[in-house]
Amino acid sequence: MNDQIRISPIRLIGAEGEQHGIVPTFQAMEMAREAGLDLVEVAAQERPPVCKIMDYGKFKYAQSKKAAQKTHQQKLKELRVRPKTGQHDIDTRVNQAKHFLEHNDKVLIKVQFRGREMQHIEEGKRIMSNMLEQLHDFCKVEKTPSMEGRMMTVLLAPKGNK
Repeated sequence: MNDQIRISPIRLIGAEGEQHGIVPTFQAMEMAREAGLDLVEVAAQERPPVCKIMDYGKFKYAQSKKAAQKTHQQKLKELRVRPKTGQHDIDTRVNQAKHFLEHNDKVLIKVQFRGREMQHIEEGKRIMSNMLEQLHDFCKVEKTPSMEGRMMTVLLAPKGNK
């Protein structure tokens, strides 16, 4: 930056991004001072090195803001249904699952059995397979459907998972 650039000549890029071509370092420093900005080396490994006239403080601030932006943390979203849940409600849950998967979250679908519903596990399996069939374009099954006590669960992960 500024006086630390020792190599001459340099390829100069103006404050607005315009190309000034190859110029001597002292001339580039004078242009930067006239504009009230800094001369910053952006590609030191090139021959000749590439320098840009810019506000270095603003550049560093923008870099720190960009680094501070948190990447999306994958969350586990849970959807519960029962064997007697109506088709419209199941379609709503499927749409919610699609939304979660599009936002790169994992989805845990639980079919909860109560009382005498335990005698009709095949109804829960039917609901689970119906939901998986509707979601097969959006996800991959990470954990196959299994019974855990009174719950049948399946874990889905986004298809485009990185």
